[in-house]
Amino acid sequence: MSRNNLVDNLEYIQKFTDRVENKELLYTKGNLSTMQLNIGKLCNLACKHCHVEAGPNRTELMTLETMKDCMDVFEENNFSVLDITGGAPEMNPNLKYLIESARKLGSKIMVRSNLVVLDDPKYADLMEFFASHKVEIVCSLPYYTKSDTDRQRGEGVYEDSINILKKLNELGYGIKDDLVLNLVYNPGGAFLPPPQEAIEREYKVKLDKDWGIKFNSLFAITNNPIGRFGIFLERTKNLQGYMQRLSDSFNSGTVESMMCRDQISIGYDGKLYDCDFNQTLELTTEGINNIVDLKGKKLERRKISVGNHCYACTAGSGSSCGGTTA
Repeated sequence: MSRNNLVDNLEYIQKFTDRVENKELLYTKGNLSTMQLNIGKLCNLACKHCHVEAGPNRTELMTLETMKDCMDVFEENNFSVLDITGGAPEMNPNLKYLIESARKLGSKIMVRSNLVVLDDPKYADLMEFFASHKVEIVCSLPYYTKSDTDRQRGEGVYEDSINILKKLNELGYGIKDDLVLNLVYNPGGAFLPPPQEAIEREYKVKLDKDWGIKFNSLFAITNNPIGRFGIFLERTKNLQGYMQRLSDSFNSGTVESMMCRDQISIGYDGKLYDCDFNQTLELTTEGINNIVDLKGKKLERRKISVGNHCYACTAGSGSSCGGTTA
């Protein structure tokens, strides 16, 4: 049984689709703004909350050929935002090509980083490369204290993350208007994140006071009960309770702003998904579901593949790759 079925068939959890009164909101918008590329599951870390289940032993990486196909479709469909994620996207040897191609199209470019990978001499030059191409960096920092961060990501991660944030500040990130540095907070357990504005203030005060670090915004993202986090919930007998918490916190006002309504998500192998979470569950898009078959065509409005895991994006203030939605 797939992870998706385990979440969808839990007792006392009403089907997500039944909670959405306006069924038109379960379709994408007419013109999408964002193409999100997961360019590999290889990562230098193996974080407990990672729904992608990325890690040092993963070998999946997007090829240069697939990247070229993605950029062709990007241009043909007039996307305005390229959101690059992983794994650790820095570990894909073709990352620079991808960024250079997107920059030529004048698009906004975002790279999601775990920070620590940039401490490796093999990837350290990417910081200046990102700055020269005005790449927005979205980086994960589980908490502003050493104990909480290292407990979630491993011993020494906090210190390495702080060092990289200082270097990014030196380059102008988080300080200059055209060098945006955003942080990401994920809860360390089976609970919802606190209000985003409040925890952002805490991060800014603590990081500035302790280290002199500046950043633009903080995104509070709810952990999705799939992948490695889903396995953790099952093992600790918390899956039912966590799903009940998400379901009880369902906010109908967040559905219209779900990220899947305004993006296409593409896996390392070129398969098409509505979001990064659906990639983990292998829920491909309806109709055309491979980037090769989309070349030369326009993306049409489509029905989104949803399930009870979507409660994670619609609980409380909502959750997306860009933080809360309501």
